[in-house]
Amino acid sequence: MEYIQREITPINDEDLFIVLNHPNARFDYAAHFHSDYEINLVLNSRGKRIVGDCVTEYRDLDLVMVGPNIPHRWVSEDDNGNAHVVTIQFHKETLEYPIINKKIFHPVKELFTNSFYGIEFSDETKVAMKDALLNLSHKQGVESALEFFRILYLLSVSPDQKFLLEGSSKMDFAIRESKSRRINKVIAYIQEHFQEDIALSAVAESVGMSESAFSHFFKKRTNRSFIDYLNDIRIGHAAKVLYETTHTIAEVCYSSGFNNISNFNRIFKKKKGQTPSEYRMNIQKIMTKF
Repeated sequence: MEYIQREITPINDEDLFIVLNHPNARFDYAAHFHSDYEINLVLNSRGKRIVGDCVTEYRDLDLVMVGPNIPHRWVSEDDNGNAHVVTIQFHKETLEYPIINKKIFHPVKELFTNSFYGIEFSDETKVAMKDALLNLSHKQGVESALEFFRILYLLSVSPDQKFLLEGSSKMDFAIRESKSRRINKVIAYIQEHFQEDIALSAVAESVGMSESAFSHFFKKRTNRSFIDYLNDIRIGHAAKVLYETTHTIAEVCYSSGFNNISNFNRIFKKKKGQTPSEYRMNIQKIMTKF
């Protein structure tokens, strides 16, 4: 198997889950793993899917759930520009929530346990769940939480689930998290100070490294550059402010740590597939239905 990178996901302690919506997906990630649960919906693409030691062809519509620390990657065989990937990530501690241990949540708890084997859902389930997964990023507040748990329940009781790792393969490919005091210190610093002007040199100095050494270290441990990770945190905050407040785009821009509106608009569109104004407008349209 190719070199596997550890990814630090942008989910923070206050999030129940996050949705990463990637229209025009490029599939340029190396095989990677992280400490969170993940559901992946892949549309308009075909190629090979790697989960642990299982390499399987996928086509047109794919839906898979993997547990914490299971290496995974999708490798597209075409580049038509129409591929769309929706990724839902949620904490490994979700399984420990008291509500999950109630009797009515038994199917969901079992889904979490089974995800350590990697779960591919049936074609029927893929079609039935596609719209719900695509629309989850447009929900907000309690409505988003209710929809999230509804999706988990429907997946948990769906028929013809296929395990991608069998027997000992599960344990062989659930990679142990390496403890890095330096990377944890950097991540905590970013989450606390992302609204400020964060200089790469200052962060590198805080962990006793040169800028070049730190950049290489951060990319290797998180599977993304320092600035890309920082922008993920900032855009996630901006999206939340856009649908929860009536602040102007400029106010959202500056409160999210950006100091240039045109740069904010460009990065937001790259990450979310639409401008901040379009995102807010679409959220408002959806919310008028409730």
